[in-house]
Amino acid sequence: MYIVRAEPIENKSVMVPGSKSYTHRIFIAAALADGTSTVLNPLESEDTGLTLQALVQMGARAKKTDTVAITGFGGQPQPCAEPIYLGNSGTSIRLLTGIAALGSGCYRLTGTERMGQRPIADLLEGLSQIGVVTRCDHLNGCPPLEVVGGTISGRHLKIVCRESSQYMSSLLLLAPCTARGLEIHVVGEPVSKPYIDMTLEIMQQFGIAVARDGYRRFTVAGGQSYQAGTYAVEPDFSQASYFWGAAAVTGRTVKVKAISRESGQGDLRLVAVLAKMGCTVTYEEDGIAVSGGELHGINVDMGDMPDMVPTLAVVAAFARGQTVIHNVAHLHGKESDRLQAVAAELSKMGIAARCGADDLVITGGRPQGAEIDTYDDHRIAMSFAIAGLKTPGTIIRNPGCVEKSFPAFWEVLETLYAR
Repeated sequence: MYIVRAEPIENKSVMVPGSKSYTHRIFIAAALADGTSTVLNPLESEDTGLTLQALVQMGARAKKTDTVAITGFGGQPQPCAEPIYLGNSGTSIRLLTGIAALGSGCYRLTGTERMGQRPIADLLEGLSQIGVVTRCDHLNGCPPLEVVGGTISGRHLKIVCRESSQYMSSLLLLAPCTARGLEIHVVGEPVSKPYIDMTLEIMQQFGIAVARDGYRRFTVAGGQSYQAGTYAVEPDFSQASYFWGAAAVTGRTVKVKAISRESGQGDLRLVAVLAKMGCTVTYEEDGIAVSGGELHGINVDMGDMPDMVPTLAVVAAFARGQTVIHNVAHLHGKESDRLQAVAAELSKMGIAARCGADDLVITGGRPQGAEIDTYDDHRIAMSFAIAGLKTPGTIIRNPGCVEKSFPAFWEVLETLYAR
């Protein structure tokens, strides 16, 4: 357990690690390249480590120092005799399912018990339209699953991305390595659009051309090659959110360094949401600072930044009035059922909170101390740590779950306190 100290914090500047989302995608693009790439400032965490180990199983070579050097397999993964274990990393299993289709033989992708409840059926349906043979162990459309590589025969497909934008990212990453390329039509409105943009940005950095019509149609020519080189990972705005949230609930100022308002990371939009709630946001040359103010509830669509919902919900617990977070149905299928988890733990703290199929409603008040169950979900642990800065008696169970994305979180949090 971790007992959060409800003591004054100072106005502070902090550094956060490299982006988890960027690290996954850059590792995969480097593995698809022919040659050796150097990855600067990669996030070293449980999830990104699982992706890297999987790519090594598929034939890449990796050497870790302060950077990571990846020698790619040139768009042709090698056969894997042993199952590829991906823990509870939904990003890893969804992105690598598409990469496995480029290989030869049968690839078995497995994970934790919770992974067995995380949806992937819409991606498998999309792959089937271009001839890829897949099968899930169970009938729920979730892992464990098998992918038969070397069976891509078509180039036109339709995909539904209402549960995860990672389905689209998986298809985009594999497309240039096929002989004929892909033309992808999106059915309905995809969630988490900034993550699709992130994938396209990284592909462009690696020399891949993609034509698009908004978020409705993507055309990727086949026979393209990812170019080996040196690539830098931006600091992670998702991890920055906890320190901006700390400023919001304590009334202090916290700056996250080396972060730019020009970034394409969708989670940057959280600072605008915090400003709408009463905080002051300052964009500086060396980072972005948030200063807490008198907080009030808001109504906000969080469909494009779902990872920010637990952070925002905890901030909302300290705000005057009601906060309604909507368009977040896909959070039921994350590392935990995040909507239910957040509502349950806020209720323990004496805050009225309820979730529906698509929304989360919080009525702000005076949170009381409680033992917080984290559901083995890193974002629940880090978000509720924010509450503990103002709420004596807040205890985080299973604090080690932050290893998934931010192993040094508790050390960085400690730097906020007055000395």
